[in-house]
Amino acid sequence: MASKTTLNAKNLEALGTERLAQLLIEVSNGNAAAKRKLRLELAGAQSPKEAGRAIAKRLTSIANAKSAINWKKRKAFIDELQTQRRGIVEQVGSSDPEQALILMWRFMGLANPVIERCQSGDDEVIEVFHEACADLGPLVAAANPSAEMLIDTTFDALCENMYGQFDKLISTLTPALGANGLERLRQKLEAFLETSNATDLSTDVILRQNTAEYMQSIAERRKQRIAKSALLELADAQGDVDAFIAQFEPWTRTLPENAILIARQLVVAGRAAEALDFLDAADVDEDDWDRMDWQDARIDVLEAMGCKDEAQAFRWACFERDLWADYLRAYLRKLPDFDDIEAEDKAVEIAMADPELLAALQFFLDWQSPDRAAELLINRHSEIDGNRFEYLTPAADALVENQPLAATLVLRAMIDFAVSKGRSKRYRHAARHLATCAELAPRIEDFGAFETHETYVARLKSQHGRKSGFWAYVG
Repeated sequence: MASKTTLNAKNLEALGTERLAQLLIEVSNGNAAAKRKLRLELAGAQSPKEAGRAIAKRLTSIANAKSAINWKKRKAFIDELQTQRRGIVEQVGSSDPEQALILMWRFMGLANPVIERCQSGDDEVIEVFHEACADLGPLVAAANPSAEMLIDTTFDALCENMYGQFDKLISTLTPALGANGLERLRQKLEAFLETSNATDLSTDVILRQNTAEYMQSIAERRKQRIAKSALLELADAQGDVDAFIAQFEPWTRTLPENAILIARQLVVAGRAAEALDFLDAADVDEDDWDRMDWQDARIDVLEAMGCKDEAQAFRWACFERDLWADYLRAYLRKLPDFDDIEAEDKAVEIAMADPELLAALQFFLDWQSPDRAAELLINRHSEIDGNRFEYLTPAADALVENQPLAATLVLRAMIDFAVSKGRSKRYRHAARHLATCAELAPRIEDFGAFETHETYVARLKSQHGRKSGFWAYVG
């Protein structure tokens, strides 16, 4: 049983209302945020209308504030925003949804100036407005505003979506807007784009970046991007894949990230063959960060087309190229019983012979095969690059328990690199690695062709005895 002194609601209730009231006054003394919460609760206890007035007053105060919100103030400020948001939903919305809807639109209008005041951590602030977008769904359903008002207010919000704070707005309001409302909203956004005044900037204007002409053009271009992004979401909500594709300039459709978006829409529309054409036309380079996303999308499209064998062949090709364990797992899951054993053995052979030692090492670690990783390192120890500590350090950690010789070879590679190259910033780490080698040495039954720990340390002292900075850490 919990102690009677444990802070929980039941124990606090035992203090009685009078004592609790006194404690709240004491706790809120000097705490502006706590006082505002209490005042809001008191206003809500009187009536939803009073709560609405208190919230409206506070929203005005936040809107008029100009001071920067640094990291020290951020948490308290986010708590304040959440207090007002919840107050709108819980204290006003339950009894007066029309008033709550008005307040929520006002709350959302704070987004851009509030985010611009943040010096860091604006993602957390943006998330508050994502939650506000979600709140709008039930409030709109309860308040049932006119279609014209809903379309206009949604349009105004979308045009101000500078930081992605309203990215979920259309999907949230789709049930309330209906097919007709979505279409009218699309027409308003397209009309806005047609009348946009953004022009191509001359070289002279670009060089004078603080001119009014430059700033006006940049603002117009930003609005265009926002409107086009909203049209993408609208096309998604309407299930109009051709309208979705039309939002991309033809030359941008070959960008991998855009090709993936288009392909996924086409698959949903039952047009997987066209999706494959878009993916195959994408400009995907070997070193692109998003190549794996493109590969995943292509596999999904092949599966949607019913091309099971082609999907399998592509999974295997992806594995062979990059030794990604996830592709091999997916490939093996699709094979009949016993065929997967032969395929796994073949995959191991490919990894063992891969010219990129670290890629092979990472594969065996991801495959949770430390014995294979150890075999690889022992057989190809001369290829271990001691400079790649970001790979080698976690590899040593993974091998230290059951593969002490392989772990020792990895640690020695990092030690040798740091000392031979005079990387003084790594001396502390190298000394720690040497101490770990000393701990591992008694567990190595046979060093084979490799130096024993004592011989290795003696050679290290002979060759680098004058690296006093390193030996000071060792001592």
